[in-house]
Amino acid sequence: MELTSMRELKDFPLQAYDKLRYGDTDRQGHVNNSVFSTFLETGRVEMLYTKGESLVPEGATFVLAKLEVQLIGEILWPGQVDIGSGVLNIGNSSITLYQQLFQNGTCVAKAETVIVQMNEATRKSQPLSPDVKKTLEQYLISV
Repeated sequence: MELTSMRELKDFPLQAYDKLRYGDTDRQGHVNNSVFSTFLETGRVEMLYTKGESLVPEGATFVLAKLEVQLIGEILWPGQVDIGSGVLNIGNSSITLYQQLFQNGTCVAKAETVIVQMNEATRKSQPLSPDVKKTLEQYLISV
């Protein structure tokens, strides 16, 4: 990921937000960097589970295979963080996402995430269905 690949929130096909909690802050008075991963998770979950119907078939789940986060700025309490998410690549059983976090319109972090669909019984990767792949195509972006 290069810093020049940043986008504005409006450029993302999927947008979500999280309310900042006082408990998210650290001794320096800003949101702890470990909470950034939770915000990114919110964006992923919005895509997989709450956009109309679930993209996760019965007997399967998605697991995190890679999370690369670049911290750009601090997030301050109180307020909210906005989350922009898009799909970079649709593999056989995996999805590569690009996400950015914003506070008050300013990008504070960006991330590339790979999630893999796993069969809950076998604990092995499970191919994405053609229908899921087609749904994910509407969220494709390039950076």
